[in-house]
Amino acid sequence: MDQRREDLAQWAVAMIRQHADFDVTAKMDMVSGDASFRRYFRLHCLNHSWIAVDAPADKEDNPRFVAVAKAWRDQDVTVPKVIAHDFERGFMLLEDFGDQLLWPALHADGLSEKDLADLYGQAITQLLHIQQLPTDNLPPYDAGLLDREMALFRDWLCQQLLGLELSDAEQELLHHTFTLLRASALAQPVVAVHRDYHSRNLMLRPDGSLGVIDFQDAVAGPATYDLVSLLRDCYVRWPATLVDELAALYWEQARPQGIYLGDWAQFRRDFDWMGLQRHLKAAGIFARLHLRDGKSGYLADIPNTCQYLLDISARYDELAAFHAWLQQRFMPLLAQLPASETPHIRDSSAE
Repeated sequence: MDQRREDLAQWAVAMIRQHADFDVTAKMDMVSGDASFRRYFRLHCLNHSWIAVDAPADKEDNPRFVAVAKAWRDQDVTVPKVIAHDFERGFMLLEDFGDQLLWPALHADGLSEKDLADLYGQAITQLLHIQQLPTDNLPPYDAGLLDREMALFRDWLCQQLLGLELSDAEQELLHHTFTLLRASALAQPVVAVHRDYHSRNLMLRPDGSLGVIDFQDAVAGPATYDLVSLLRDCYVRWPATLVDELAALYWEQARPQGIYLGDWAQFRRDFDWMGLQRHLKAAGIFARLHLRDGKSGYLADIPNTCQYLLDISARYDELAAFHAWLQQRFMPLLAQLPASETPHIRDSSAE
């Protein structure tokens, strides 16, 4: 028997009864778990629904989730309303945004270029709202965090998953590359960063608008971080020309709003190098989810993520040695990795 689920259901129904003008006898169905300790359930009653969250208080920072949700809603970021919470028990009741992630909508048959542009235009608009939020109460995306993230690539993917015994020269090459990427990230304008802003953390709501989820790990950090998460998504790959067009759409709007004042050449470099840092991190996390947490479905996301590393490093002379190492040493080993046959639902917190 799942006692926490039973307790959550009873609590959620009691909370709904305080806010609804009708009696509630709700059915609660599992929506998903994710890469954290949170579980999500949908409660149905008549034509209404809510999301009940089981987020154990000893493992999840629920006060932070609630505080960020309120602050962002107050600034026109479309995040779910927190209807009720019990911090001691680790329960929350949220507005239901539906069950349609942006990711499958992007793969739908018959999706027109206009529909695609509209969806990404909405996502960029939401991102600009986020980037105008105050950063005073957000933890910094500092050098230590950037370094720890990039080390995941070396430790979990290269050494543990691929069994790569790195020589002293290879260790130094990675260290040098990480240093360049860290310096680039820290030199960018600082804004509020969602930190996981992509097609599986954006919801396509019934009215066609986009909603933002999985925002509780927000930090104050580089202006291009969320944009590269969105446009060079680990789970979706678009032609470079489309990515450039969408990046330019963001840049043209960010400049007059004072979010990013650099010219296009500087922006493009910041965008590219930020993507390298993020994809190093994400690839390492996918390996860790498989090895440590038994979530082997994430193996399928590693090749696309690492292909970005190879493609983008080829553009910069400063990264020529890293690109050659990827091409000659790393990618052949990665190609031997067996494809995962385990399906997985991934909707938040993996990265």
